[in-house]
Amino acid sequence: MTSRLKLSTATTSILSGAILTAVLLFTALPRLHAEDIDRCQRRVAHAEHELHEAIEKHGRNSKKANHERRELHEARERCWREQHRWWDEHEHRWRTDRDWNEHDHD
Repeated sequence: MTSRLKLSTATTSILSGAILTAVLLFTALPRLHAEDIDRCQRRVAHAEHELHEAIEKHGRNSKKANHERRELHEARERCWREQHRWWDEHEHRWRTDRDWNEHDHD
């Protein structure tokens, strides 16, 4: 009887641990995904801002503006690669088509 009780307690402990791990895992994953989405949006918004600043300070066709265009392109590409969508800072919405205009700031 005692060995049966010990087995039952051990089994219960293992099962409880597995359930707790599963609950923690499934509650943490959506939060991590949301953080990735926020990070992606912030990267694109920052790249857009930097491009606008470069155009304003150095001119539309300056080396700095061209560099910031490449940075914006890379930020959009990264969002697309990781999320299969990209943040449109002008319209303040997510886009699900890979249809950004490389020359939208020319």
